[in-house]
Amino acid sequence: MSEKIMGGVETNVAEQALPAKVGVWPKVKAFLFKEIKVELTPAQQKFEDDLNEFLHLEITWQDFKDFLFQEVTFGKKKNN
Repeated sequence: MSEKIMGGVETNVAEQALPAKVGVWPKVKAFLFKEIKVELTPAQQKFEDDLNEFLHLEITWQDFKDFLFQEVTFGKKKNN
């Protein structure tokens, strides 16, 4: 598909739509958003599963209160 512009010169419409040179942002965007494929070893997968399970634990107010107000001893235990 060609088009005539002033002076009678024929140009390709597709060439007109392209930028003259690639700017910084397209390079940065291409670098940041490229697809990354990660394969884990079985040990790494187990660790990731355990960590995910820990992060998604359901904690109730009673669990939190029990943790905060648990008895803490320092040094040797005293026999009463």
